[in-house]
Amino acid sequence: MADTITPTPSLEELQHWTWVLGRAQQMMLENGFDLATAKPADNPYAAMFDPSAAMRAGADFWADTMQLWQRFLDPAHAQPFEETPEQARDRRFKAPQWREQPVFDFLRQSYFTLADHLLKGVDALEGVDPHQKEQIRFATRGFIDAMSPTNFPATNPEVLEHLVDTNGESLLKGLGNMLNDLAKGQLTQVDPHAFEIGRNLAVTPGKVVKRTPLYELIQYTPVTAQVFRTPLIIFPPWINRFYILDLSPEKSLIRWAVEQGITVFVVSWKSADATMKDVVWDDYVEHGQIDAIDTVRGLLGVEGVHAVGYCVAGTTLAATLAVLAARGQADRVKSATFLTAQVDFSESGDLRLFVDDDQLAMIRSLGAEGFLDGRYMAATFNLLRGRDLIWNYVTNNYLMGRDYVPFDLLHWNSDVTNLPAKWHLSYLTDFYRDNKLVNPGAMAIGGTPIDLGQVTTPTYVQAGREDHIAPAQSVWKITHHFKGPLRFVLAGSGHIAGVVNPPSSGKYQYWTNDAQAGSLSEFLAGAQENKGSWWPDWAGWIAARDPHKVDASGARIPGEGALPAIEDAPGAYVRTR
Repeated sequence: MADTITPTPSLEELQHWTWVLGRAQQMMLENGFDLATAKPADNPYAAMFDPSAAMRAGADFWADTMQLWQRFLDPAHAQPFEETPEQARDRRFKAPQWREQPVFDFLRQSYFTLADHLLKGVDALEGVDPHQKEQIRFATRGFIDAMSPTNFPATNPEVLEHLVDTNGESLLKGLGNMLNDLAKGQLTQVDPHAFEIGRNLAVTPGKVVKRTPLYELIQYTPVTAQVFRTPLIIFPPWINRFYILDLSPEKSLIRWAVEQGITVFVVSWKSADATMKDVVWDDYVEHGQIDAIDTVRGLLGVEGVHAVGYCVAGTTLAATLAVLAARGQADRVKSATFLTAQVDFSESGDLRLFVDDDQLAMIRSLGAEGFLDGRYMAATFNLLRGRDLIWNYVTNNYLMGRDYVPFDLLHWNSDVTNLPAKWHLSYLTDFYRDNKLVNPGAMAIGGTPIDLGQVTTPTYVQAGREDHIAPAQSVWKITHHFKGPLRFVLAGSGHIAGVVNPPSSGKYQYWTNDAQAGSLSEFLAGAQENKGSWWPDWAGWIAARDPHKVDASGARIPGEGALPAIEDAPGAYVRTR
């Protein structure tokens, strides 16, 4: 029914929507004036409101509202609505009805107008702590995304047409989807039956060769006659399942690395339960990363390993390198690769907005049993991209009643992991709030002070240009602290797609710059853009660290060395819920 014609809006309809817009602005102004006249002692927010600025904002708003009116009452003589590039790209309004049908065109323009003025109002705030202003802007953007006319059946033309086309079945199916999600306490983003670990996810052949109360160590089966002498050990983030790096075979970084002749080990972290109530950061460094590194060294009889740390495991890997350097054991890691990992949290993005006293108190209460339910962290990450990861699915799943899309990455995104409550709270306070890791001696592991300036390990740093979790500017700061040879690569896309980008896909690009650069902007100014995946660049860098190869036999075969195979990959911990 794409050619359905909606009648021209009546005068009453236009008056109603103009009243809604005006009332919203009036409420903002009223609150502003009330707070502005209050004494600072009575209200600490009083200083943020300037009556003259509010009046100017109101005048601008009403001028834009009058232009809206004119476009509908006298479109032939009205100034056309000028979309910003961001508004023109907004996928929520891609359906032609939003421009071709007067009622919905009016709703779209009204929404953009009000959203623009709400954000301008935040920008105009004065006398506000910068962190608090960021929180206000984040909350305002969340409100703007939530109030979009695409999120309500009566104001979304596609929902209305689909409702008629399906004789109301879409409404009933959507209601069922919503009730199921409410019952399980988590938004469904993907067909829950399309994927299964060990069947079409995490299927790279290998064996679990070690299991501790904190992690399982998986060794993968070689597929080449010879392999590089120095093995690779991957530390994925413990806030997610490790198989983000072993999705469907064509997307698996682990499988691809094995095919390049690398002996690959992966740590599969245990999802936290009440037995892990006393687990702290020291455990993830000492009994996690260092223990796994030493296990691989002993198993294969090698001096050192290549280590990879993804996201928060990269933050921990930085501390591991500093601890080993302080103990005179730096040669145990021949090279380190950091995937979208932060060590300096001074510009760590929107996640910093979740570490004020109220948020920390709530997290403390949620972790009373010793662990934090992974659904909380999943909801937090979804909020960072609410338009794509929340409201998009509200519209498709609930309002449209559509079938869930089978998408392996979204399946992984929904496969939540519980976190040790004590450690997670320390992580937020010590890193995001207090930024201790970059202060020499401010933190210690097993009595060994951490000083990132002592790290001379050859380092490969990958960042995502559109990363909303570990912003590229924040990841870049690793270059300010490590002293060893370092290669920085900026990949297209974000925190996940920028990492999981196999060469066979032919997607995205990455930027390199062999010249010295003091800042990310300086790096970009002289960078070379390379089409496709950064994986081959990384594999070449790894090979250059130690090009020597050995036969893929003996301990290089999982279970044939000193550590017998416990079970087939992907192991038990990744399946524990």
